[in-house]
Amino acid sequence: MSTSTQAEQITLYYSQGSSDKVYQAALEPKDGGFVVNFAYGRRGNTLQSGTKTTQPVEYAAARKIYDKLVAEKTAKGYSPGESGTPYQQTDLQARATGVFPQLLNPIEDAEKFITDDQWWMQEKIDGKRILVRKSGPEITGINRKGLTVALPETVVQQARQISTDRFLIDGESVGDVYYTFDLLELAGQDLRQQPYAERLRYLTGLAFSDPNAAIRLVATATGTKPKRQMLAQLLEQNREGAVFKRHDAPYTPGRPASGGNQLKLKFYATASCIVAAINRGKRSVAIELCDGDQRVAVGNVTIPPGRPVPSPAK
Repeated sequence: MSTSTQAEQITLYYSQGSSDKVYQAALEPKDGGFVVNFAYGRRGNTLQSGTKTTQPVEYAAARKIYDKLVAEKTAKGYSPGESGTPYQQTDLQARATGVFPQLLNPIEDAEKFITDDQWWMQEKIDGKRILVRKSGPEITGINRKGLTVALPETVVQQARQISTDRFLIDGESVGDVYYTFDLLELAGQDLRQQPYAERLRYLTGLAFSDPNAAIRLVATATGTKPKRQMLAQLLEQNREGAVFKRHDAPYTPGRPASGGNQLKLKFYATASCIVAAINRGKRSVAIELCDGDQRVAVGNVTIPPGRPVPSPAK
């Protein structure tokens, strides 16, 4: 087979809320081998470019890198269709709902949001972002990628007990408990363009206030003093962070390029690391992070007493 027939390229699109992005991947011949290059950015703007291969490699190796790159992007919702409809013509199409959450940009200082009464405050729950949709007897979980997912049976049963037969709520799932903080649809009515204060009022009326139930309403603080008290309590309890929302803002799916009307303050940074090895004679492990297809050593971490020492990744 000639190199010209082995070369391949694809342009993928992603359109959700205010996001309208392009991702290009190319498998190209070079200096007797093959390279995998990419480019990405907002549609209509100059794209940033890069490569997954610092030097030419065998076709089989380049093909593996190229296929993995395309698979990762389509799994995140990119589509070959210019409409950018996530998962169109992929094996995930049957699970695609077309429903996506509003995503938050981070802030580093909360003071201006604490003192501004236009902004309300909630705890940032450390869980999995999930939307729950009720349509008659059918209860569906939807993840941040817009795909249907399974829900704990306790959450399903409580959702069925709510008197209205149709709603779509947003929240975080932690084990068998679901913490809800927003309401997008109610009894067939789309509430996304309603101010957050109205959506929260409707949500509160759905009887999610029982602190011991499977579906629980996230507490909201308004006013400078209550927000300062909540922030101090969250810090004292080593919680993950806080969220600030404009009370007059609509619900906009996707993540804005910058700013936005919902923002998050994380109290500490998190990262997923690979356990490379157990340090002999110590309760510590060597950890690595991924840099493209390479694993880079970043140091050692001590495992607290009473916690199992994790096994190295294969």
